[in-house]
Order: sequence, then C-alpha cells, then structure tokens
Amino acid sequence: MGQKLDNAVGLYTEGINQGKPHEALDKYIGDRYTQHSTGVADGKEGFLEFFIPFLKRNPVRDIRIVRTIEDGQYVFTHAHQSLNNGEWYYVTADIFDTDSNDKIIEHWDVIQEEVKETVSGRSMVDGATEIEDEDKTEENRKLITEFVNNILIGGAFDQVSNYISTDEYLQHSPTVGDGLEGFGKFAQELAAAGRAMQYEKVHKILVQGNFAATLSKVKFGEEDWCIIDIFRMKNGKIVEHWDVQEVIGPKDTWNNSGKF
Repeated sequence: MGQKLDNAVGLYTEGINQGKPHEALDKYIGDRYTQHSTGVADGKEGFLEFFIPFLKRNPVRDIRIVRTIEDGQYVFTHAHQSLNNGEWYYVTADIFDTDSNDKIIEHWDVIQEEVKETVSGRSMVDGATEIEDEDKTEENRKLITEFVNNILIGGAFDQVSNYISTDEYLQHSPTVGDGLEGFGKFAQELAAAGRAMQYEKVHKILVQGNFAATLSKVKFGEEDWCIIDIFRMKNGKIVEHWDVQEVIGPKDTWNNSGKF
C-alpha cells in the first residue's frame, strides 16, 4: 500500500477497531477534515463526538478491510464490520481525499446493514480482492466512465453488453442475480413496483488496475439514495460487481454539508 492508503486504513483500524480515536486522528488527519457521513460533524471534534459514544456502545469490534483502491489523491476502502460478537453486521464503503502530505482531509461513505441471504448466494464482500492489470488503469477508467454515462445515467440498456461481460458477471448486490439476466430482472421488478432506479449524478470515479469504485446519487422512486458501486474488470469488460446503498435522510438530520 502507498502512504495515502496506509493512512486511511490506519484511521479505520486504529481509530475505530482498536478504539484509539485521539491517537489515530493525530497521526492520519491533515489540517482539516471535511465530513460527508451525515451523522458526523466536520473536523476532529466531530469525529470524536460521534465515535467515542460509538466505541462505548460497541466494545467488541471486528472490522476487516476487504479491498482497496488508490487513485491519485483519493483512496477507497471496502470493509466488513462485526459489532458485539455479531449483534450487528455492516458493510461500509469509504472514499478519502488526501493532502500533499498524504494526510486525510475529506471523507465520503456509504453504510449498509449486511444482508446475509442474497439472490446470487454470494456475500456482500466475498470475491476477488487482488489488484491486477495496473497497466490497464486508464483503459479501464475509460470503460467505467462510458458505462456510467451511457448506461447508469443515460439509460441505454440496449448497449449494456458493450460494457458487461456476457460470459461472466458475478453479482454481490443482495437483490440482484448473476449475469445480464439478473441485472435486467432486477430493473424490471423495480419498475413494476413503482421504484425505478435512476442514477442522477456520479460524483467520484476511482480506478486502479482491474478495480473501480463510483460514488453516486441515485433516485429510487421518490427517494434519494447514495450508492458506492465496486466493479472488477477483465479483458475490457465488467465481470464482477458489489455495492453499498444508503438512503439519504432529511437535511435537518445532517451534521455537515451532506453526502456529496
């Protein structure tokens, strides 16, 4: 890992998993800490105000960083959390911005209670983790950017096979089955229930080798959601997908400027 990624992982593992928030903030945070996790206020003070009670409520914590991406000034982590010996299970996806000293200065996240029973039979976090094909980072960035613009935002689903493999598409999103068939069935069921999914804006795209993560505002029916999608690519096509989804609460419940 590079230093940026080491710092992000350190904030998680030392500040939360090991319960040393003061020490971790001093080691890994820069001159500012702008927060987009809506329950947490900006700055070190906001972090402490939220996490000190969290640590007391959850004295037994097992947090595992499953996969990561480092892309320029940004880093991404995908984590599994078990709290109080399995009282709660969460999946979290985080994006961190860093300064010229590799210290963390801004943070976005999506948190979802883990769904154990999935359509595909896979968990929300299992599957491939190793970064490969780093020489294809920009080629894969182009693929994901076009997929986002043409399919997710543009809705040109007749072109989806230009981006997603027809031979292998492994799914970890709890309510979606494998392959293009699973993707299409999910979209049809949402539309039939009056909750058609529309990606309104993709705010961040991070790519490293064969992995990408995107941060998006999505409309499910009348509700606004924040979603981080994680993609694995092989031979110029998307072959595996994970996501973490969170409804965006009312603005009067935010402790900062919002999810984006």
